[in-house]
Amino acid sequence: MAIFSVYVVNKAGGLIYQLDHYVPRSDTEKTFSYPLDLVLRPRDERVVVAFGQRDGIRGIKFVVLADPRQAGIDALLRKIYEIYSDFALKNPFYSLEMPIRCELFDQNLKLALEVAEKAGSFGPGS
Repeated sequence: MAIFSVYVVNKAGGLIYQLDHYVPRSDTEKTFSYPLDLVLRPRDERVVVAFGQRDGIRGIKFVVLADPRQAGIDALLRKIYEIYSDFALKNPFYSLEMPIRCELFDQNLKLALEVAEKAGSFGPGS
């Protein structure tokens, strides 16, 4: 099982962080199995596609693209929110709505993704 990517989107819809965690080694074409695990919701006469995402503070969205068999995605999203709060928001050089360029955020996010892939989920206090 794998976690493919993590995205952080600001309230205006701009991408402020992207991490491609798992890059497949083969150059074969990727296909999706049906039914896709997505939700279509009308909003302002548009269709919005929602995968695994979690709203954070002030409209920040955390999106994780992962293997459907990966366990503990909700716990991982909570952990990513915690890492964002601890290492981006507490950084005196970071401004809200701006791209996240913090080495400690990167390191802790990669560590959390590795733990999530190996363990399958986060327990209390992790």
